Amino acid sequence: MNRSENTAMDLRMMNGLALVLFAIFVGSVLVAATRWVSNRSVFALNNITVLGDVTHANVPTVRAHVVSRVTGSFFSVDLARTRTVLEAMPWVRHAVVHRDFPNKLRVQLQEHQVAAYWGDSNEPRLLNTFGEVFDANVGEVEVDDLPHLNGPLAQSATVLAAYHALAPQFSAMDLTVDSLELTNQGSWRVGLNGGAVIEAGRGDLEQVQTRVGHFLKTLTRVLARYQRPAGALESADLRHENGYAIRLRGVSTLAAVAPTP
Repeated sequence: MNRSENTAMDLRMMNGLALVLFAIFVGSVLVAATRWVSNRSVFALNNITVLGDVTHANVPTVRAHVVSRVTGSFFSVDLARTRTVLEAMPWVRHAVVHRDFPNKLRVQLQEHQVAAYWGDSNEPRLLNTFGEVFDANVGEVEVDDLPHLNGPLAQSATVLAAYHALAPQFSAMDLTVDSLELTNQGSWRVGLNGGAVIEAGRGDLEQVQTRVGHFLKTLTRVLARYQRPAGALESADLRHENGYAIRLRGVSTLAAVAPTP
């Protein structure tokens, strides 16, 4: 390789190195400029707009919760972390966060809508309309006469669906379902407003509905036979293969009653 070729290669290397250094310089300037701009007071977050049908997560509470846990300016604030912070609030089910130039955040919230109490009656949790269990102050619940549901946590949506299916069957006889439980053994237990407990047995929802339907269809005749109102029902066991056992106030009977086809 002659001297001229070596010189040309050296020039190319120097040009390449100069380009790399220039790119690094430009990148550093851009980073510094971005930081400088993002730290200007005009871009400091100073307002949070809260949208959505919110009752418990009021605007001042949301703002205080975010401000105390989220840092950064309009450009640097972590929207994913902000969403996580919001969804950790007791009544917030879902949050969507957007930037509003130059210094605002816009928050769209969806609150939990309570459908029932869940779990241990001494320390109940709450169940929303999606069948999801969540924790919040039960003293803030504004709905009266919520049912109390229980069962394996993974089956909470199934238990809620069963309540919505079974409650109308009982209400047709002026009986109100106060509680519904899916036991660990897979059996359904219904509690009525008068204190009666109905052991509805195992099976999927369709099977349980059919079993309860047969029971209620014949219960009217049984009540008439003993001249008792529906409120006299104390307990019923529907787990018998060919009928059910029933107990009425003022009547001593545990005999299995065969349902009418």
